[in-house]
Amino acid sequence: MSWISICQQGDVSEDEPKAIEIEGKKIGVFFVDENYFAIENVCPHAYALLTEGFIEDQTVECPLHEAIFDIQTGELKSGPGCRNLCTYPVRVEGQDIQIQL
Repeated sequence: MSWISICQQGDVSEDEPKAIEIEGKKIGVFFVDENYFAIENVCPHAYALLTEGFIEDQTVECPLHEAIFDIQTGELKSGPGCRNLCTYPVRVEGQDIQIQL
């Protein structure tokens, strides 16, 4: 698998995740504990973008139905999320944030 540049470090902060779409996948890029994480951006319970949700510590809460997911692992912590989220490997090269699909 090859690495794909998806955004710049300055595009993402602890309070402002970045929503991207690449190869038909909606992905949220988050900055937590000085690290970048890429997770599936659509809540599996019903269509809502998690990058528009409430971020606390290392979790994000769906803005519509209160499902809570761990940003680092994609694990469903509580609520009607139905399943864990897909996660993507992330690395930083210079100012580029890159992922593998």
